[in-house]
Amino acid sequence: MILVLPFIGFFSSDKKLSVSIKNIFGFYPENVCLYQLAFRHKSASREIINGLRMNNERLEYLGDAVLSSIIADFLFKKFPYKEEGFLTEMRARIVSRSQLNRLSKKLGIDQLIKSGLSYNHGKSLHGNAFEAFVGALYLDKGYNYAKKIVVKRVIEIHLDIEKIESEDHNFKSQLIEWSQKEKIPVEFKLIEEIGNGYGKQYLVEVVINNKVYSNGRDYSIKGAEQFAAEKAIEILGTEEKI
Repeated sequence: MILVLPFIGFFSSDKKLSVSIKNIFGFYPENVCLYQLAFRHKSASREIINGLRMNNERLEYLGDAVLSSIIADFLFKKFPYKEEGFLTEMRARIVSRSQLNRLSKKLGIDQLIKSGLSYNHGKSLHGNAFEAFVGALYLDKGYNYAKKIVVKRVIEIHLDIEKIESEDHNFKSQLIEWSQKEKIPVEFKLIEEIGNGYGKQYLVEVVINNKVYSNGRDYSIKGAEQFAAEKAIEILGTEEKI
């Protein structure tokens, strides 16, 4: 696989990080630089040249797509008689910010992150770093290897699928209930359709009292609304309004 990572020589080899990844996930990286980048939050970005700053945002974007594909495949096989709506809801629950944040800390990824933020001001950075790790793993080892690691070393060991299935993670309903209680208008707006066919994704914004609070992207409008609502609830929580 050809890797497109500019200025890779900027990073030095990190034996400690390689050992940490081996202890957590059971493999040694071939290109440790990818993982160094995966665990560098934008608040700790490093300037390379002409203002270009290196952080994990691009890997997070890639890892989000790879992880979503792996989870979709896993659920499709685990629940052969469930309908599309159930599978979509379960995928949204597993890759939600709160779930990925808890998973990141459980795995110990939170100890590997380089960030300029305190925990209270960077609540999503742990889950984002996990997604960036998946992106780095995909580039380093390929899709099939990434799928094996995520399923065998993460899902089957650290996620209770039955518990996740029974829990209420309807963030859109929670947000609407809050808006009705507080008498503050909330809108979900479909902003953009990205791609075509089976790969089409939807971008949805949450607008609260005429102010855009968050957005979410998923392969269904319902999933995008859930992601956007969860982010909005997190933001409102920091403002002590929910």
